[in-house]
Amino acid sequence: MQTIETRQAFDSAIQQSKTVVMFSADWCPDCHVIEPALPQIEKNNNDFTFYHIDRDEFIDVCQEYDIFGIPSFIAFHHGKEVHRLVSKMRKTPEEVQQFLNETTMHIDQ
Repeated sequence: MQTIETRQAFDSAIQQSKTVVMFSADWCPDCHVIEPALPQIEKNNNDFTFYHIDRDEFIDVCQEYDIFGIPSFIAFHHGKEVHRLVSKMRKTPEEVQQFLNETTMHIDQ
């Protein structure tokens, strides 16, 4: 998972096809719970490009996209948000996979 370090990098990343951005923070225990599963999720969904963004460093982006809880995931396709898994609740690998399956259906429509 690539880390977004500038607003310009974020803006560029979401212009790609099938992009997923994970919003998290170092202090977030629920974010750390899902982290060990992410490499396998990425491997199983290699048609997506995955990015990580630190919500504390990009609070403006979080406000713009209504990220009020972390970890949260937003899928973009050519600059448009197509699906989201945004809440303050802990995410399981199965929930993230379901989100990706639904995202594919939204894009392929």
